[in-house]
Amino acid sequence: MADDAPNPEAEDLPPFKIEKARSGRSKCKGCRRPIQKEKVRIGILIEGPFGPGYLWHHLSCAMRRRPEDVEQAYAEKVWEEGLEVPSLESLRAEAEKMEAKKAEKKEAPYVEVAPTGRSKCKHCGEAIEKGAYRVAVLRNVEFYGQVRSGPINVHPKCVAAELKAEDCATEPDGFEDAVRENTKGLEPAQVDEALRQVGPLEE
Repeated sequence: MADDAPNPEAEDLPPFKIEKARSGRSKCKGCRRPIQKEKVRIGILIEGPFGPGYLWHHLSCAMRRRPEDVEQAYAEKVWEEGLEVPSLESLRAEAEKMEAKKAEKKEAPYVEVAPTGRSKCKHCGEAIEKGAYRVAVLRNVEFYGQVRSGPINVHPKCVAAELKAEDCATEPDGFEDAVRENTKGLEPAQVDEALRQVGPLEE
């Protein structure tokens, strides 16, 4: 039976459990990454189709997604005596740091001002001058057999052509609204000017 599978024979399981992972087979239900063997994890009890079982999380991931559960688990000290667990204060601080980082992360499409003259437009290959507007759009790339999308910078005048490219993952439909919503650190008038430079798009 898998390390994170429900146990149909289990009875009277506690609602939370903090322990070291007994193998590397379980995956965190928060970040979807494996929980390494011996890594401290938290299990949150659910009633699944095959009976009760635990949803395992990294402690830091659970603190971000289900802080009330982590707080309760710590209040009840649901771990064996002698197990070293991080303090609630450190988990709270890490969760706040990750949320702040997430809030600062930009989501394409957006407009920004080129901080240097070293970047090049990924569509035409020409340099993007320092202080000029550049537009971030998404382009699909194949990575180890999987297709993923990542941001690239293009001249405003190259946006219309780039959006027609086969590997472009940004849609013309709703482009202007998305740019206005996603752009950070620029005045509305600056966004207006950048969009004017982009020009009309074929939807």
